[in-house]
Amino acid sequence: MTNYFIVPGLGNSGPQHWQTFFESTGNNFRRIQQQEWDAPACKDWIATIDDALSGYDPATVVLIGHSLGCSTIAHWAATYKRKIKAALLVAPSDVENPAYTFPATGFTPIPLQKIDFKTIVVASEDDQWVTLERAKFFANNWGSELINIGKAGHINAASGHWQWQQGLDILKMLD
Repeated sequence: MTNYFIVPGLGNSGPQHWQTFFESTGNNFRRIQQQEWDAPACKDWIATIDDALSGYDPATVVLIGHSLGCSTIAHWAATYKRKIKAALLVAPSDVENPAYTFPATGFTPIPLQKIDFKTIVVASEDDQWVTLERAKFFANNWGSELINIGKAGHINAASGHWQWQQGLDILKMLD
């Protein structure tokens, strides 16, 4: 059985977010709970991921990241060098863009080495936190398949992505 671990971005994912919907679809979905959601430190977030995965067979683990959660997964992969089953990286925020002024520490530079497990980056053509060109750049460097879902904003609750069936279908591509 696959064990899905949800890795939210800044502020966590609220009740109307697709990550919360995914979590409600089965008991093999778990949300990784960070200590600090609003002013995170990358080293703390990646340590929390690693702690959450201990005791699980890495071959059964799929990480599901959104926004800052995507670069967190890239940092975790680069730091801990663990080989898991796969990761779904949705709307990876470009924390190197000057417009990204949130109090997040240690997330730059974004790791650009190949991630050593299967990954899919899902991007939008009109995401205010990452251009499609940057999402393609990340996907190319990480060795990820890129799926462009068109004009979908930041692929979150604000852009209408709650019961995001297309996301669940994409997730199945990692099994």
